Amino acid sequence: MSENAQLHHFALNNPTLLSVLCNKSDDAIEVINPASDETLGYVPSLSKNAIIDIIERAHLAQKQWANLPAKSRSAMLRHWYELVMANQDDLARIMTLEQGKPFAEAKGEVAYGASFIQWFAEEAKRTYGESIPATSEDKRIITIKQPVGVAAAITPWNFPIAMITRKAAPALAAGCSFIAKPANQTPLSAYAVAELAYQAGIPRDLLAMVNSHSSVMVGQLFSSHPLIQKLSFTGSTEVGRVLIGQSADTVKRTSMELGGNAPFIVFEDADIERAVQGALASKFRNAGQTCVCANRFYVHDSVYDDFVQQFSRAIRTLKVGHGLDEGVTIGPLIDRRAKDQILALIQGAVVQGAQVATGGEDLGGLFIAPTLLTEVTQNMDIVQKEIFGPVAPVIRFSNDSELIAMANDTIHGLASYFYSQNINRVFHIAEALEFGMVGINEGIISTEVAPFGGVKQSGIGREGGRQGIEEYLQTKYLCFGSL
Repeated sequence: MSENAQLHHFALNNPTLLSVLCNKSDDAIEVINPASDETLGYVPSLSKNAIIDIIERAHLAQKQWANLPAKSRSAMLRHWYELVMANQDDLARIMTLEQGKPFAEAKGEVAYGASFIQWFAEEAKRTYGESIPATSEDKRIITIKQPVGVAAAITPWNFPIAMITRKAAPALAAGCSFIAKPANQTPLSAYAVAELAYQAGIPRDLLAMVNSHSSVMVGQLFSSHPLIQKLSFTGSTEVGRVLIGQSADTVKRTSMELGGNAPFIVFEDADIERAVQGALASKFRNAGQTCVCANRFYVHDSVYDDFVQQFSRAIRTLKVGHGLDEGVTIGPLIDRRAKDQILALIQGAVVQGAQVATGGEDLGGLFIAPTLLTEVTQNMDIVQKEIFGPVAPVIRFSNDSELIAMANDTIHGLASYFYSQNINRVFHIAEALEFGMVGINEGIISTEVAPFGGVKQSGIGREGGRQGIEEYLQTKYLCFGSL
């Protein structure tokens, strides 16, 4: 079955996706498979006025939604979760076709994305206020939690379902309406998962997807429209700064999950075999195109050669290709610009003195061989920049204080990882790392039950965990007097 045939097969039971695929207007946005360069379909490019109309309808829908009992909202979210899981294979195929990640990885993302819907379906019933001891006997003080109103989000191409559900599920659970702009490279997954929400009973005006050729226009509208009370963004630090500035005039609440430059540290007392497996999972998932993937590898002098040897051997087992092909573990980069940036970083590192231990080849199309660089130093460009591709630069260190200084030498503070079996060192290093998340003897840390987010210029706010729904709630204080 051809790629288009696979998409249309699923779309037959998914009216929203089918209408998108069949809508080839003159200004439609073309969606291309990065692995084959084949056109998959089109999504409409909406005008500013069309998006304003969606915002206004979302404002009206939110008032009715917020009045529903939390248990009713929870039931619809739970039904949405069940539909997503029932369509896991089809959603994964769509994701692989438009984003490129291997099918098994895409299935994992569908389940991961669904887990946020399941989690926040339950959290909808736990938005508790509190009773506060009053200052006098004739007063009573309580607080209640209420939804902020219309929430908007701008989501990236690297996790086209999970980045939607991680924001939409807590917003809907809290009683908000939700409008998202999925990335123009990967919108089909978003439209498909939204259709399943409609089938679960969630009103269309309450949950909307919008796309436009002008991402700048959408960003300006989301960050300035007075009916939008909350803006959530996942993407680069540079764009996040702009959106924060644009949101200031309306004093809008923002959540920003921005760039990362994650250190992965291997101490001399680490279990090297486990460290290699953790490094492989952290670095090469989604071809290294994740904001929390390991970006800089710091390995103690005494185990450097052993780690490099084992890591090189493990990297050479990875299979690059089309994500639907058997055994493929590394898919393409998202577009030509991304590939050119990665190749330039590799070349620049080599010019600055790094050695290619394995990989480094341009495999044609949008594919690059997973690469390990040795003899890397802290001042190289590849260490100072977010790589966002399948390249692992390895740096030597000799003592803990030197290591901490190098690891924290970045404007970013999203994720970090280290391997050690010394319990005293574990607590010291975990507290000293200036990052919002720390993986200790673990290379994969994202989960719906824990707060996801960074410090410094990696962001504001948290997603997931009990903290995730708080981003869409406001606290109201009620003071009763003359009692």
